[in-house]
Amino acid sequence: MQFSGIADEAGKPIETQIKAHQELGWDLIEIRSTAEGNLTDVPDAEFERIFGLVSDAGLRISCFASQIGNWSREITGDFEVDKAELARAIPRMQTAGTTFIRIMTWKPGDTSDAEWGAEALRRVAELAKMAEDGGIVLAHENCTGWASESPANTIRMLETVDSPALAVLFDTANALSCGKDAWEFLEGLKDRAAYVHVKDWTFEGAEDTKGHGTYPGEGECDVRKQLAEIFRTGYDGVVSIEPHIAAIIHEGKEADDADAAYSGYVEYGRRLEKLVQEVIDGA
Repeated sequence: MQFSGIADEAGKPIETQIKAHQELGWDLIEIRSTAEGNLTDVPDAEFERIFGLVSDAGLRISCFASQIGNWSREITGDFEVDKAELARAIPRMQTAGTTFIRIMTWKPGDTSDAEWGAEALRRVAELAKMAEDGGIVLAHENCTGWASESPANTIRMLETVDSPALAVLFDTANALSCGKDAWEFLEGLKDRAAYVHVKDWTFEGAEDTKGHGTYPGEGECDVRKQLAEIFRTGYDGVVSIEPHIAAIIHEGKEADDADAAYSGYVEYGRRLEKLVQEVIDGA
């Protein structure tokens, strides 16, 4: 088992992100954004600086948390933006020796479900061909997009595209936080998980329709049971934290207290390590 984490939740400067992972004793780091922007968007010179700092610290990048098809992009938007992002990312991933890049399958915009699905499948097939040619893997997260509407949609995407360059990134809280059945997603996708994100989520009463992140094991996602089920399939890959406690980057929520964000991120990682060990030990 290897631990990683979407490190911008510890702080925006790459130096802060590196420090958090060194404190945790982890040699993997998942990078989404730094103070200069998303890792796929920063100029080449800035990427080289970031990669140099990461490498000098003895860390490896486990995944590029890209913006491809994510919550900020609609299926009616310009697909060239996503293709250009992947084209920038591939040589950077090759340099870093990184296999996975996170993607999603776009918001529906003003389309029917059938139109949304058909265009999402067409786009993912084209991106998968690019990824296959580049020797990297698109890791589709069960978050925003057509393929995340149900496990059946995800499986249809995998079977329709039928590419070794397309895999499932399973997140333990996304289904519940989006008002879907967490256990339906777990049962449908646990055998197909190639990369795992850990979040936990809770709601403060019936009127709280949005909810908020919690430390792993303290929310309503039963992270312990979910991980036990995933490990039972033989999964022995990366388990990556995405706390969503002090900062929720995709909602534009920056941490109010940088020190608290950093310490909370490290504490989250330590609690996850303990929880995972308990699951492995059968406790």
